[in-house]
Amino acid sequence: MNLEQYINISVDSFYLGAQSDPAAQRYVFAYCVNITNNSTESVQLLRRYWQITDGNGKQTEVSGDGVIGVQPHLQPGETYSYTSGAVFETPLGSMQGHYDMLSASQIAFQAPIPQFRMAMPHILN
Repeated sequence: MNLEQYINISVDSFYLGAQSDPAAQRYVFAYCVNITNNSTESVQLLRRYWQITDGNGKQTEVSGDGVIGVQPHLQPGETYSYTSGAVFETPLGSMQGHYDMLSASQIAFQAPIPQFRMAMPHILN
């Protein structure tokens, strides 16, 4: 069974104007991630990997244990949500990556995080 196909990940991003300073090339964004386990067994999120690309094409890679300090377990049908943030030097950028996960039957797999955009309001039509 390809468990990664049963993990649904969706992301919404938000520009945080009050924390941003465009004159100093500081654009702050929050993003809310929803991870849904559509498989028939429980899974645990162990690690995260992000590829972050700013509007100039500069790429940064970030990885680490868990998300926001936890390694959540998701039962079948359960959704885990969390909010985090990123700071860019440009008003436009994107993020994508994967979560390293482990099933209850000790199968390790990667759940892909689809690319999502960070954009200051009105920067795109």
